[in-house]
Amino acid sequence: MQLEDSSPINKVLIVAAMAALLSAFFLLDLGRFLTIGALKDKLIQLVAWRSATPLLAGAVFFAIYIAVAALAIPGAAIMTVAAGALFGLAWGTVLVSFASSVGATLSFLASRFVLRDAIQARLGGRLKAFNEGIARDGPFYLFTLRLVPVFPFFLVNLLAGLTAMPARTFYWVSQLGMFVGTLVFVNAGTQLGRLTSLAGILSPGLLVSFALLGIFPLIANHAIGLLRRRRVYAQWARPRRFDRNLVVIGAGAAGLVTAYIGAAVKAGVTLVEAEKMGGDCLNYGCVPSKALIRSARHAHHLRHGSRYGFADIAPAAAFASVMARVHRVIRAVAPHDSVERYTELGVDVVQGYARIIDPWTVEVELNGGGTRRITTRAIVIAAGARPFIPPLPGIEDVGYLTSDTLWDAFARLDAPPARLLVLGGGPIGCELSQAFARLGSQVTLVQRAARLMVREDPEVSVLVEAALTADGVMVLTAHHALRFEREGERKFLVTEHAGAQGRVEFDVLLCAVGRAARLDGYGLETLGIDTSGTIGVNEFLETRIPNIYAAGDVSGPYQFTHVAAHQAWYAAVNGLFGHLKRFKVDYSVIPWVTFVDPEVARVGLNELEARAQGISFEVARYAFDDLDRAIAEGATHGSIKVLTVPGKDRILGATIVGEHAGELLAEFVLAMKHGLGLTKILGTIHAYPTMVEANKYVAGEWKRAHAPQRLLLWLARYHAWRRGAVT
Repeated sequence: MQLEDSSPINKVLIVAAMAALLSAFFLLDLGRFLTIGALKDKLIQLVAWRSATPLLAGAVFFAIYIAVAALAIPGAAIMTVAAGALFGLAWGTVLVSFASSVGATLSFLASRFVLRDAIQARLGGRLKAFNEGIARDGPFYLFTLRLVPVFPFFLVNLLAGLTAMPARTFYWVSQLGMFVGTLVFVNAGTQLGRLTSLAGILSPGLLVSFALLGIFPLIANHAIGLLRRRRVYAQWARPRRFDRNLVVIGAGAAGLVTAYIGAAVKAGVTLVEAEKMGGDCLNYGCVPSKALIRSARHAHHLRHGSRYGFADIAPAAAFASVMARVHRVIRAVAPHDSVERYTELGVDVVQGYARIIDPWTVEVELNGGGTRRITTRAIVIAAGARPFIPPLPGIEDVGYLTSDTLWDAFARLDAPPARLLVLGGGPIGCELSQAFARLGSQVTLVQRAARLMVREDPEVSVLVEAALTADGVMVLTAHHALRFEREGERKFLVTEHAGAQGRVEFDVLLCAVGRAARLDGYGLETLGIDTSGTIGVNEFLETRIPNIYAAGDVSGPYQFTHVAAHQAWYAAVNGLFGHLKRFKVDYSVIPWVTFVDPEVARVGLNELEARAQGISFEVARYAFDDLDRAIAEGATHGSIKVLTVPGKDRILGATIVGEHAGELLAEFVLAMKHGLGLTKILGTIHAYPTMVEANKYVAGEWKRAHAPQRLLLWLARYHAWRRGAVT
């Protein structure tokens, strides 16, 4: 069934006719007949008319219902109930099922005839992917919308008409999808028609009918879920039994926590890791970098001993010892994440490379040789991320290090690199630039953006750049890296800045321009799981295959160890118990810290994000140069800034710049998580003298700004009266 486009006049006539019919409906107030009250009032007469002329009554009802559905007139639900009251369950269901489908199809055809060509021509290629999706999955999407009416039916009719879906497909999918809902509403109408007194309102049949109306969306949602799962799994044969309840791929933060939780609830868990247990955080990221930063800070304190009453001392050359200490720290923490510990917890730890064969089977290429196949009810991909290497000409020729490889490379050196070039001005680049500058390298940091740490407010970027510059780092912002060049043993980066090219000479290049999810080699492509960027997951951390989950850096949206551990709880619980109850991952309160000196810590919104999202806010500030403990420690650089809802003390976000900012942030994280405002923080006793008093004082700044001035004026007059100063 197709409509051929004729002339614009025909389209105008169709639109005019529909407008006239709708106008007549509203002008004549015909909607007064499509209410429960009107139906009850006229029910006896209508039943008598149907009994006297059943065929005519059925035909008239059928025609009116088609018009209501085609013109999107409010009242289709009332008419469905009326069908049950007048014609009974069987004939009422038949009449409504066909009339609603015919009316919807007429609306669909009108939309196609009047609007489709114009919209397709206007949007052109932008609708290509949409049209391909409808051609492939249109009937399933339509069936879902009919079964669970997320959008109004008339809107579904109009939008479907803009697609290339055949009219006959639209008709039969609509009739099938609406049938169960029709049956429920018609059944409710049959009970309504049996009411003979007010006591009948509480009849079991009527109560059951209306209960069905309430639980139908839940049943429909469950049915849709089953259909989707059946469709996803159609190409694979499900094992009759499983070796494990859970297989976790990757032993970083997300994988370790997932495995730990699974073992804690006595599930059969296998953890697969190809390289080092502990992942990036233990071996290349959080642990070694913080150990290095601590040593660098000690060197900084030696150089500036006069600030604390001692002589300034140039640190003795001890770079090899510093790097040896970094590796000692890694070894000291490693037992927490070791094979032995997790084996004792009950986890089956397998060392090798995992590949997902089908939704329930993982094949591991063992490090010691051979392969092992494991069947499992659920899989969690926690493969982490690796440093991103920008594809700049000449970069392979000059060589480079990353935050993963520098630890072993620098452990072989007796002295830090004389000239270290750091590419990237995010948290990793800033932390390592400052640390190596304090350890004796001449560091140049090149940042493409106009400022460092672009996710933070501009004032934070200014403070961080000032801190790095004070430690000797040459910060080059708004410099676009073009290529690398080599002249014998000399290495150069060619940059573009303000329209002019320049060269930066260096000895060692450290790339710190971000991290990319590890997605290759796990068999994701053969499963149809998108591997562009990160693994796409829903709010339950499910991939497109419901029993395969992803957590940590491999899925985003935040590449933090604590977020990976947070996601791991949801992945583990949903993977093991999702058939009973699923939990949506909560990103509402995510803290993070950049460990430059002074530290930068944040939770929730900053001013930049609030403005971008159009969220109104107020700002309360408190500077550390007024804090007794900060003055005593010589740590007066920095401040706390809190964003609140205008006129209220509810916290939208907090940014802290200063020593121990990461520790100070915890109070705001707790407050936001549990809905506590600044007034609660102000009313909490904070030990004196401590840095955390700053949290109380910034709450006091908010309170002072919102003091009730009129009330205070009257209090001043009251106290004056009490002193006898006012007569």
